[in-house]
Amino acid sequence: MHPINVPQQRTETLLHASRTAHRKATLWLAAIVGVLALSLASPAFSQAEESNPNNYNCLGSTSAGQREAGSEEQQVQYTFYCNGPITGFQVQSQIPVTGVSSPPIVTNLEKKELPDTFQCSGELPGWAANCVGSTVNGYENVTGQIAIGTKLCAEPRVDLLLTVVYAYLEKGKVTQAISGPYDLGRPKGCKPDFYSKYNRFNPQPLPQKKQAAKKGKKKSSKKKATTKKK
Repeated sequence: MHPINVPQQRTETLLHASRTAHRKATLWLAAIVGVLALSLASPAFSQAEESNPNNYNCLGSTSAGQREAGSEEQQVQYTFYCNGPITGFQVQSQIPVTGVSSPPIVTNLEKKELPDTFQCSGELPGWAANCVGSTVNGYENVTGQIAIGTKLCAEPRVDLLLTVVYAYLEKGKVTQAISGPYDLGRPKGCKPDFYSKYNRFNPQPLPQKKQAAKKGKKKSSKKKATTKKK
């Protein structure tokens, strides 16, 4: 926005305007300044809401990973991005994790590899990979791998949950934010089966109806037995 040029004071004598004219001009100028201030502040507020590190939006998926040298275990590749920068993340599995590859690859929207990086580790065998590092901007794509002891498409199939963290300075103090978990879903490329419509947030329901039906049959058989005795 171009700066408003304020006219310099003149040395010659000026005709005095009435008080009413001065008051109207002042109110009009204040109204313009207020509108300009709101127009400048609104994008900042909306951007802050979109990139709230305690309420990020993250999307991702899982698929078959690339083979690791000297390992015959099944590699699972995960990839995700968030709408804000992060300084760490965790991928959590319901299938035991037997290996963690490090570092993940970070790319931008044009799929160009970036110098941003993470270092990952975890207790093996365990249930998660914990990664510490940073992305400078939002929408940077993070791609990494873990190893599991079962085949990729065997049931129960691996279904990773993602949690991201962001540490930043606020008023000279380190503030930490956390977002998630997000379900990265079952692996792509596997043949759909009965369990494909379920995930970690929407698990297969327990067969309660069948159990209730069995109880009903038992009660009816007991009634029949008592009637025969009579």
